[in-house]
Amino acid sequence: MATETQAAGQAAEEGAGLVFHPMDQFIVKPLFGGDAVAWYTPTNVTLWMGLAVLAILALLVLSTSRRAIVPSRGQSIAELAYGFVYKMVEDVTGKDGVKYFPYIMTLFMFIVVANFLGLIPGAFTTTSHLAVTVVMALAVFLTVTLLGFYLHGISFLKLFWISAAPLPLRPVLALIELISYFVRPVSHSIRLMGNMMAGHAVMKVFAGFAAIIAIAPVSVLAISAIYALEVLVAFIQAYVFAILTCVYLKDALHPYH
Repeated sequence: MATETQAAGQAAEEGAGLVFHPMDQFIVKPLFGGDAVAWYTPTNVTLWMGLAVLAILALLVLSTSRRAIVPSRGQSIAELAYGFVYKMVEDVTGKDGVKYFPYIMTLFMFIVVANFLGLIPGAFTTTSHLAVTVVMALAVFLTVTLLGFYLHGISFLKLFWISAAPLPLRPVLALIELISYFVRPVSHSIRLMGNMMAGHAVMKVFAGFAAIIAIAPVSVLAISAIYALEVLVAFIQAYVFAILTCVYLKDALHPYH
């Protein structure tokens, strides 16, 4: 009987070792203790968003303050980022969209830096929260919409009228276009949040299995592979968010089909 009790206790301990919560890493916590979080409460989200801004300033301002013909590493990265985003804006929106390059550059740099900071062990991934991504997506949506009406007036509504389609189909297509237009901020924000959250959650799951000696090597290899993939995803998701912003901006600048 004692043997059975000991075996049951050992099994319970082993089972308890498998208890882990991969979503705990996304919990918003106050920086200075307590449980209540108000809109003015400094949290771990606030901290890592602030660190992202400081990292961007260090990269784009401090590293380029003493520009040289033979660039430093920081200057090279800053120039590559500048040229990459500028070319993307110019290719997608045309020459008319270049004047909005600073806005898109700011979005891209914030997202890519926040994504990479989230890959630091123990860090908080701010772009894994819908509250962060939806603000950026809504800002893009409102900016593009207001810009479209500012530049074209009521003619901006021609964006929803597919003149190349047969006349009987145009009202149906206009309704579909209108619905898809208002869904943009939803897909724009959820895509970024979902991809960043999923990768980190999967890594946490495999990290939980790493405590089991029998499968620890497999778990470590899986974590390494997923981490390498997440490095790629961190850049790709920033690129996708920025290029979709360019596409939406192009619709505001040239709404005619």
